[in-house]
Amino acid sequence: MTHRTCYHAIKNGLKVGLAICLYTGMYTGIAAAQQTGAEAPRSPEQVDVYCSGVATTQPVPTDMYMISGEDSSFRNTYAQGDNIYLNRGSEQGVKVGDQFEVIRPESDPLTDSPWFKWQVQLSRAMGTVYSDIARVQVFTVQPKTSIAKVTLACDLLQRGDIVRPFVTRQVPQFKETGFEPFAPASGKKTAMVVTNKHFGQMAGIGQVVYVNLGSGQGVNVGNYFRFFRYQGNRNESLYQNRGSAYKMYGYGSTPVAYTWQEIPRQVLGEGIVLRTGPNSATVLITTAREEIFDGDYVEIE
Repeated sequence: MTHRTCYHAIKNGLKVGLAICLYTGMYTGIAAAQQTGAEAPRSPEQVDVYCSGVATTQPVPTDMYMISGEDSSFRNTYAQGDNIYLNRGSEQGVKVGDQFEVIRPESDPLTDSPWFKWQVQLSRAMGTVYSDIARVQVFTVQPKTSIAKVTLACDLLQRGDIVRPFVTRQVPQFKETGFEPFAPASGKKTAMVVTNKHFGQMAGIGQVVYVNLGSGQGVNVGNYFRFFRYQGNRNESLYQNRGSAYKMYGYGSTPVAYTWQEIPRQVLGEGIVLRTGPNSATVLITTAREEIFDGDYVEIE
């Protein structure tokens, strides 16, 4: 089921579609270790770190890019182990053994139908989302072009993808303390889950989300975010019947309608920061009690 199909299934309250969306790709990475009884990893995997993407307001040079690759007369995508052609060679300083990262700017195809009220505005404030596509290594250099092998593929490579010098990223360590499902508010800065990788509407353990707090607000790689949801008010980020928090025909009611300031919030999970932009953080979900939606809140632990 695609993200677009999931979007319509959840927005329209279709239980079958929701169940399929929750099942597909929800339990990977850390969850797999929890289910099999294997020793839990102490840090994110390389693929988590180097395939996470980032939202940034900083301009990214586009002067170096992928031209195509072998068999370009009938191929338009490339994957792990394939050989691709770059538009820079020895005359521009490229050498055999050089490593590069391949990235691509992407935009939400559903901007005309936002998932929650402020999603479009917050997305613009975070900046452009650049997806990590691959890592490549040059093995043949010509004067104006070079040939590189795809050594790590996060997605299919395409003509015109941006190529930048590879930079080693910090790999944070998971914390040793356990998750607190009823943790009080930390009192630190709060933000929202604005979107997630590939612009889906919900995420679970082992998946990446983008929140609107970044290096400009003091967020660092390795920080933990706690995900939570206010109760007692109509939550527009997931399907529900109006008034279900305090009254429902045949299921009791309360004398007054309690607001979110008057009843406990619901803690959903937590995640670790893998990357930061000036106004955004790329967060890997490490614990989730249930699905986490765009529009849910986060706080720095």
